Amino acid sequence: MKTNLIILAAPSGAGKSSFIEKICADNKVLFDTITYTTRAMRKGESQGFPYFYVSEDEFNIKKSEGFFVEWARVHNHLYGTSRMQIEDAWKQGRCVIMDVDIQGAKTFKELYPHSQSIFILPPSIEELRKRIVKRDGRIPADIEVRMDNAKKEMAEAPGYDYRIVNDHFETSYAEFKKIIENILA
Repeated sequence: MKTNLIILAAPSGAGKSSFIEKICADNKVLFDTITYTTRAMRKGESQGFPYFYVSEDEFNIKKSEGFFVEWARVHNHLYGTSRMQIEDAWKQGRCVIMDVDIQGAKTFKELYPHSQSIFILPPSIEELRKRIVKRDGRIPADIEVRMDNAKKEMAEAPGYDYRIVNDHFETSYAEFKKIIENILA
């Protein structure tokens, strides 16, 4: 194994959650942490899938206790990664795969320089917009903020070890799986 930490970043709606869910089902060496967030649950979500949902007060208490290895405010909500989840996975000999935003990716790269990073790009900003509307079932009130953030995030893609354009899921996933297998070899 070349690393025990893989960082996966992408704009909201680019497909990183789908990639992680599928690769973790395909490869039991990988461990996907469950991020803590203050955002509201979406349709089809539940406590612990895909996040641990907490109030802003609860989040801030955990933050002050050093519970999070990293945290960030994204789209006006707080997101944080549990230090204990990562350490427990490593004790079990597993490779942690992280679904993080670009702020989190930078933090993890600084803390764990041995990590490998992958950026998932949408085929276009318009396709990304369509995916977000389809996923949310409506045009989110903050769609323009998300699109502006996506453009900024996509500008960071050249700094990642690997980049994949998710234009067709099965083809893009096959490329992603090959990269993961190479990292784990």
